[in-house]
Amino acid sequence: MVYVFLANGFEEIEALAPVDILRRADVEIKTVGIGSNIIRGAHGIPVITDLDSKEIKLDNNLEMIILPGGMPGTVNLEENENVQKAIDFCTDNNKYISAICAAPSILGHKGILDGKTATCFPGFENELGKACYSGELVINDEKITTAKGAGAAIKFGLKLVEILVSKDKSESLEASLQCK
Repeated sequence: MVYVFLANGFEEIEALAPVDILRRADVEIKTVGIGSNIIRGAHGIPVITDLDSKEIKLDNNLEMIILPGGMPGTVNLEENENVQKAIDFCTDNNKYISAICAAPSILGHKGILDGKTATCFPGFENELGKACYSGELVINDEKITTAKGAGAAIKFGLKLVEILVSKDKSESLEASLQCK
């Protein structure tokens, strides 16, 4: 199971492109609303989520969580107790954590990126804790995947497919999506 957390003000492309790509790869993924099942993105697009954050199950079926960026979505995610519990569960149980745009700052504030290579939206580099910043679009370091922003959302989704399914599946999807 993969959970993608959506809070009001999330960046729509950063959340929904990976959801779409992971579903094409037959990965079980659920959108999780913070405070409601109807969440409005940073550009006013409402999304009906699969679950409310109070309904998530933190158990061995959880493989990965995804934290999209956007403002104030990133701040709203960081302030949510259930998101924090999910991050802690993943850290304590060697599960995958992925974050894009401003959301890697949440991991940086918790010290999760210390000693890892990570990327983020320009201007958030100082929020990555003691991470080694990389300007690449998508970076995977052990169980942590980070990405720069909306323009990297497809590559981010494809990297998550590579991690959870296979490189072959990721490459097949990349070709079918007409990506270079």
